[in-house]
Amino acid sequence: MRISFWGVRGSIACPAKTHLRYGGNTSCVELELGGRHVIFDAGTGIRTLGASFMKRDLRNGTLLLSHTHWDHIQGFPFFTPAFDPKHSFRILAGHLPASVGGIRTVLAGQMAEPNFPVPLEIMRGNLAFEDFQAGDRFNLFPDVVVQTAPLNHPNGATGYRIEHGGASVCYVTDTEHIPDKPDQNILGLVEGADLLIYDCTYSDDEFNAKVGWGHSTWQEAVRLCKRANVRRLAIFHHDPDHDDRFMRKVERAAKELMPTSFAAREGQTVLVKPRKSKKS
Repeated sequence: MRISFWGVRGSIACPAKTHLRYGGNTSCVELELGGRHVIFDAGTGIRTLGASFMKRDLRNGTLLLSHTHWDHIQGFPFFTPAFDPKHSFRILAGHLPASVGGIRTVLAGQMAEPNFPVPLEIMRGNLAFEDFQAGDRFNLFPDVVVQTAPLNHPNGATGYRIEHGGASVCYVTDTEHIPDKPDQNILGLVEGADLLIYDCTYSDDEFNAKVGWGHSTWQEAVRLCKRANVRRLAIFHHDPDHDDRFMRKVERAAKELMPTSFAAREGQTVLVKPRKSKKS
């Protein structure tokens, strides 16, 4: 699997000079697997991804949404391929109660007056909207398995595990941990994963002042990886106040505890291969 980071920031986009190394666009990650393209979240990074789709003449994709807070969907109205009838996309979410009307209703609301100048219906691409229940397991394609889990976040969120060709990638962002009480939903989801992309918005020192905001820390990510035998960690969903200097310090400190960890950077590409089986 090939993972490309198009947006790694949390809460709000911040394209400042102090955020050049790690990037200022909000959450959007692309997975390429067996010729298919899976997208995690539609933050502002999806605009650049859309331009890349058009350049590469990619006609199909699947968008898996962790949840629908603005920083994870605000790029969707600027996703150029969705306006082209030659393109087809499945758009899935697992966190919404039936009372809100499903993912199509929520995305349409973002583009409704007076919030946006044009409605969702102006998108002429073939868009299929699907809702599921966080915790479900399903085949996205015959050879691609998706396992999901509910996350601890205001209004709900969904964590994902993608398995293909003997490799596994987990996307777990916007979740708040309880100190000294590992989240069993997350541990079960990420057990033995080759790569975990995790919500590392804060450090442990910052966490107590942010309880209730729905986010976790890079130290908790390391603890989870060690408990669950995760191979590599991508530190993700960087706080807007964490500039390049701060993120370099985080990355260095994380590598001391887990050498295979790294702070995700906008524009970065990572290859994930199956673990080599041990010879008996």
